[in-house]
Amino acid sequence: MQKLRSIFCLSALFLAACGGAQTAPDVAAEAMSEAKSAPVLNESVITAGELSGLYIDAGAGAPIILIIPGSGPTDLNGNNPMGVKASSYKLLAEALGAQGVSSVRVDKRGMFSSAAAGDPNAVTLEIYAQDYSDWVETIRGETGADCVYVLGHSEGALMASAAANINDNICGQILVSGVGRSFGEVLREQLKANPANFIIMKEAVAAIEQLEAGERVDTKDMHMALKPLFGEHVQGFLISTMAADPSKIAAQANTKTLNIHGETDIQTAVADAEALASATGGTLVIVPGVNHVLKQAPKNRRKNIKTYSQPDLPISKDVVDAIALFVKL
Repeated sequence: MQKLRSIFCLSALFLAACGGAQTAPDVAAEAMSEAKSAPVLNESVITAGELSGLYIDAGAGAPIILIIPGSGPTDLNGNNPMGVKASSYKLLAEALGAQGVSSVRVDKRGMFSSAAAGDPNAVTLEIYAQDYSDWVETIRGETGADCVYVLGHSEGALMASAAANINDNICGQILVSGVGRSFGEVLREQLKANPANFIIMKEAVAAIEQLEAGERVDTKDMHMALKPLFGEHVQGFLISTMAADPSKIAAQANTKTLNIHGETDIQTAVADAEALASATGGTLVIVPGVNHVLKQAPKNRRKNIKTYSQPDLPISKDVVDAIALFVKL
């Protein structure tokens, strides 16, 4: 059963906690210690109220990117206690710094170094959008930058666009492995793609439909493997995100857009990136042989997922190059 639980948390793109927020403070020290153990350029802690992050300063006048994390209890390095240890955001920030691009990567409210910011489950799309808008203003104040780029990965792509809708001081939005369709539709697709989920698909689909209708789901008699996915504590967030149209929100952002997607991403489809690019009129970059955690990987599911726990595997240079080019134009 524990194996099934891990599979579900990996499959879900947009959980506030995936049953793991309670363990987030336990790995906070580890995440921050890892980030501080090998400082790159001028890396330092930066805060926006009770929210906390790490700032890599690439020098005066360098463009600066706010890196917004993906789903569940994912920390500022791109790792989470549900088995993801790829350190994708840490590697991305370091690689961008080496190309003269500054960055701030952050922890979500209530998690890890931002644990004091509140309940990690009492969140909505609007709350996250305000958090990242506040981060943009904090970064501008600390660095003197006229504007800040927002880079959202996976679920974070929606949050980046939502922030860009309420803040005119965003230079551009960078949507990485983002979703271009309703989250309910994507979740159905993800669950169906894993043969291990066959026995609970009917119950899962019924729960998704109820949440899409804005109604909470009774989990008392729900299959144990589904309870972390549809837990009472995350249902408010699920209802909020399922009501959103990611392509429409991205299109409404009054800023230039870069859409990046890995060809071997087994969590979100290339079609999602194409939908976002079509809606925004932005640049679309499909990177051959790169997966959801932005590393070289085959399409084979087992081998692909193996890279999720390989922090020493480098991040795709093509991804880094595309981002650096976009922010320097």
